Amino acid sequence: MTAQPPASAPDSVDSEYEDLLGQWSDLESALSALLARPRSVQDFASKLRQCDRWLQDLVAHDIDAALYLMFQLAATSTVGYSAAHALVCATLCHILAQELQLPAPERDSLVRAAFSMNIAMTALQDELAQQREPLTPTQRRAVDEHPRAGMDLLEELGISDDLWLELVAQHHAALPEAPPLAGLPPLERLTRILGAIDRYAAMISPRKSRAGRSATDSVRAIVGQDTQARDEVGLTLVRTVGLCPPGSFVRLDNGETAIVLRRSERANFPLVASVVDARGEPQSTPQLYHTVRGQPRIQSALARSAVTVQLPHRTMVRLGLYAAHRSNTVSG
Repeated sequence: MTAQPPASAPDSVDSEYEDLLGQWSDLESALSALLARPRSVQDFASKLRQCDRWLQDLVAHDIDAALYLMFQLAATSTVGYSAAHALVCATLCHILAQELQLPAPERDSLVRAAFSMNIAMTALQDELAQQREPLTPTQRRAVDEHPRAGMDLLEELGISDDLWLELVAQHHAALPEAPPLAGLPPLERLTRILGAIDRYAAMISPRKSRAGRSATDSVRAIVGQDTQARDEVGLTLVRTVGLCPPGSFVRLDNGETAIVLRRSERANFPLVASVVDARGEPQSTPQLYHTVRGQPRIQSALARSAVTVQLPHRTMVRLGLYAAHRSNTVSG
C-alpha cells in the first residue's frame, strides 16, 4: 500500500508525527530489555520510572495516535508477547487513571504495577504465547506462583512502594462483589482496574494457540462477565477508548474493511480509513470516512488476524491527524 497524506497536508502535521512510531517501538524495546534481564539492570527502579515518564509524554502528545500505535504493536510485536502486553496494560491503565481522576500516587503505583506484574515469568510468558499445547505441570506452577514471586523480585530490585508491590502480588486475585470504585480502599480499587485491563489486553493479543479477539468482543466480555457493580472499569474503558479504538479493524456496511484512526466527539463513531474494498482488494489509496456523519457505518469489529493487508503505520497516523486537523479547521 502506498498511501500518502494529501499534498496539502501542513508541514507541521507531517514532521510532528514522522518519528512517533519509532518512539513507541523504542519504548517497547527498552521495556523488553528491563523485563527480560531485571537483575542485570543498574538501578532498575529508576529505569522503570523513566519508561513511565516516556509513556506519559507519548500519550500526552496525542492519545489517539498512542492508542493506534499501541494496538498495532500489540498485534505485531517483534520483541515478545510479555513486553508488548505490559506496554498495552500500562498505557490503558494510565488513560483510565486520568479518566477516573485517580490521585497521582495511585496512578503511579497502578501503571508501574502494570509494567511489572509479570516480571517473574517474562520468558515463560513469551514461551506460552508461542505454545499450542496445554501447560505442563511445571509451567502451571510457575504461572500460579508468579504474582508473589514478582513482588519478591521487585523488592529485591529496590522497589519500596508498598501499593505497587501489593498490586503485583494481588493482580490475579478474585475480588468479591464490591461497591463503586470510588468507595473502595486503594488496593482493591487498583486491583480491579489492573485485573480488568490485564484480561482485556490478553484477549486482543494473538497467540499461537488462538487468534486475538476483536477489541469490541474483548471489552464486551469484560463488561458482561461481571456483576453490575464490577462493570465500572469495562464501562469506563468503552467510554474512554471506544468499542472500536484507534488501531482496531472494522467491517463497514458498504462491504469495505477499514482501520480506525481516531475517536470523534461521539463515542463509537470514529474516523476510519478503508484499506480493503468490497471485493476484498487492498486499497491503493485509503478512503477516509467520518462515521459520525452517517454513511458508511461500522457493521462489526474485526480481529487483526482477519485482515492480511500490511499498513504503513506512520502514514496512517499522519492521515488521521490531517483529517482531524482539516475537520477542526472547517468546523471552526
